[in-house]
Amino acid sequence: MFRTWNLYQIAIAVGLFAVAHVLRVIFGLRIRSWMAARDNWPKWRMRILVVIHQRLRPIFFVILIWIAVGIMREVTWPSRSNLLSIIATLALAWLLIVFVTRLIKSPFLRKMVRYTAWTYVTLRVLGLLDIATQWLDGAGFSIGEFRLSALLIVQTFIIIGALITLARFVTTTTTSRIRANEDISPSMQVLIVKALQIGIYGAALFIGVRVVGIDLTGLAVLSGAIGVGLGFGLQKVVSNLVSGVIILLDKSIKPGDVISLGDTFGWFNSLGARYVSVVTRDGKEYLIPNEDLITGQVVNWSHSNDFVRLDIYFGTAYGDNPHEVRKLAIAAAQSVNRVLTTRPTVCHIVGFGDSSVDYILRFWISDPTGGLTNIRGNVYLALWDTFAENGISIPFPQREVKMLD
Repeated sequence: MFRTWNLYQIAIAVGLFAVAHVLRVIFGLRIRSWMAARDNWPKWRMRILVVIHQRLRPIFFVILIWIAVGIMREVTWPSRSNLLSIIATLALAWLLIVFVTRLIKSPFLRKMVRYTAWTYVTLRVLGLLDIATQWLDGAGFSIGEFRLSALLIVQTFIIIGALITLARFVTTTTTSRIRANEDISPSMQVLIVKALQIGIYGAALFIGVRVVGIDLTGLAVLSGAIGVGLGFGLQKVVSNLVSGVIILLDKSIKPGDVISLGDTFGWFNSLGARYVSVVTRDGKEYLIPNEDLITGQVVNWSHSNDFVRLDIYFGTAYGDNPHEVRKLAIAAAQSVNRVLTTRPTVCHIVGFGDSSVDYILRFWISDPTGGLTNIRGNVYLALWDTFAENGISIPFPQREVKMLD
């Protein structure tokens, strides 16, 4: 009879799962259509609905199987619903674990925590936790007074994983608040965030190792020898790390600045532990080592202020009045939107060429992040239109070829 009732309970569970699948097919499309009509709902509420919609089958199964367990406990002996109760408890626990682990953003860490929790809950509900613990503790070996076992490795991964997850949540929450504080400069925000991440993650790793019971004093000599070797092999890495801290402290470059280093011109996007990310106008992202920004010559177009003076060169024919050319060039430049009228725009003669009088036109802008090449092009177009309207010619070299007998 015991085996027969177990088969009956398994059959009931399989039947309920099939019913849950049918309910999911029936209500899934309706719920999806209802969700599509909720355009004005906030994102967090829609995300919750999406997670629930993806888990409709196990949700229906948990509801149905607990109803079945309640009915069987009322109409028959409790022993005839034990297996069904175990299945219902496991199904509910697994479903709750799925919902809780959705709070972990890292996919890899989420899967690790989820599978570990599923394994622990299954062993605990089936009463096999003590047996599994003894088996894992027996699979190991001793090194002096230190014993390394599979149980110790599992405990280490679980505890350190939980602490790192907590540290990740704390750093994410704190980072968002620091970046929202406008009283802290962007460079100091990056420095505070980096120091906070190193401190919290380091503390989580140290506490996890100590809680597991691993003695770190025996590793002092070994870690010292490794540190000396790493010091010689990672000189550049350490130099870049220190250079990054110096950049943040002296505030010479901060996220959002427009900089040029050699042939690279772009926007300071972010500062990493080893490199700086600079995004150019053509969408390329250059990863420049921090050391190059300390030892090399860097042009920061927006260091103390956003005012930038630009120069363009042009030439006109010798028959054109240079006084009139200068006035027209200044007026043409000031007619462009981004050119400042509060700062003087000047035009000077810089030489007499072979076929033209050469000029330099200097003007100011206050938004270098909007690009430099495009504003130069707009000023050249304004010069072209102005010269065409006023009969000013732009000469070009001409040569005569004579055919001799």
